[in-house]
Amino acid sequence: MSGTCVIGLQWGDEAKGKLVDLLAPRFDWVVRYQGGANAGHTVVAGDETYKLHHIPSGILHSDVQNVITPGVVINPTTMLQEIDGLQARGIDVFQNLKVSERAHLVMPWHMIEDATINATAVRGESIGTTNRGIGPCYRDKVGRTHAIRMIDLIEGSRDERIATVAEQKQVLLNNLGASEEELDSIAPEKMVALAASWAERLAPMIADTTDMVLDAAEANQKMLFEGAQGALLDIDHGTYPFVTSSNSSGVGVCAGAGVPPKWINQVLGVCKAYSTRVGGGPFPSELEDETGEKIRKLGNEFGTTTGRPRRCGWFDAVAVRYTARLSGVTRLALMMMDVLAHFDELKVCVAYELDGKEIHRVPAHAEQLRRCKPIYETIQGWNTPVDDARSVDDFPPLAMAYVKRIEELVGIPVGVLSVGPDRAQTIFTEESKVMGL
Repeated sequence: MSGTCVIGLQWGDEAKGKLVDLLAPRFDWVVRYQGGANAGHTVVAGDETYKLHHIPSGILHSDVQNVITPGVVINPTTMLQEIDGLQARGIDVFQNLKVSERAHLVMPWHMIEDATINATAVRGESIGTTNRGIGPCYRDKVGRTHAIRMIDLIEGSRDERIATVAEQKQVLLNNLGASEEELDSIAPEKMVALAASWAERLAPMIADTTDMVLDAAEANQKMLFEGAQGALLDIDHGTYPFVTSSNSSGVGVCAGAGVPPKWINQVLGVCKAYSTRVGGGPFPSELEDETGEKIRKLGNEFGTTTGRPRRCGWFDAVAVRYTARLSGVTRLALMMMDVLAHFDELKVCVAYELDGKEIHRVPAHAEQLRRCKPIYETIQGWNTPVDDARSVDDFPPLAMAYVKRIEELVGIPVGVLSVGPDRAQTIFTEESKVMGL
């Protein structure tokens, strides 16, 4: 079996969705294994643009089985809205999507809890959550007492379970300072009715995806595992506490999807040719100047989910080398090369200066990383559009020199180059052959 992972190596928004959509026809399954509706994948197919949040990016291919596994947290209302939007555009999601019965649900009280806590900045800086209830849901998952899973929607004890947790959440949120209107919105009778409406529509999609995925693996079917967010947002290994609430690096695939490591043999690490991040937290190579603004405008760097402007900076080879090693990357996908085609001079962060010392690792403490000053290497830009490139031979020599330098610094060959959002604007190098792409 060919188990291939697509993992973002920065702070998310690396264009993973485009690659999963493009690669999906070569696989039997597309497996989403972590995150929630805080992730946003944009897929461009011809003249159509699809913005996906819960649903795997392989959904546009009717002959590919898509699954959402236990590591994902699901807001059923958001998911149904997404399904309805796709159905209206002729995509019958119910034909090729299954959702794990073990996946946890983001309930309305989680969003209230998220917004209430996030409104209180920590020493003047918010973690930068999207207020979609993801963190509180994962917190309840680990805490167990107040957790609601997909399987609870189709169990006979559903109404009692939902009502009991709603009552307890009203008490807890009242103590946190939630408004009367917010508390009324999660009244037990309202939550019971809402859960019943979810169950009515989602029941046909609920399945034991762990058993399905393991059966498929043992039958030598090809699987593409789709990550959400980026590896630098990993709850255990990212720029904590300015991270997401799940394992968004390659180390999260096995636990989130329910597959042992032996079924995964290739990892495609996706990164932009520069760096971006959304929300708070340290960002050593950030450019708070005209150059950063130019990158933002050229790359249309605004969040798929929130519309927030992304912070932009030069490529950080220290960070990407770290996440590539962490995720077991076998080949890189270097995206947004078209954006850098408008500069005479480029820079790459090759090391950090921390308290007067040069280091080549990502510090674990956010305050240490915040004190890191980027040590740059200057590289000559090619200042020639590459939007129409369809092979490596179409790239200017200076553009390929930039690619080669990224390979040297990260220690991984580049297998994919992207020069725009369309499927056709993707080039597979000779190095991609090792992945069977």
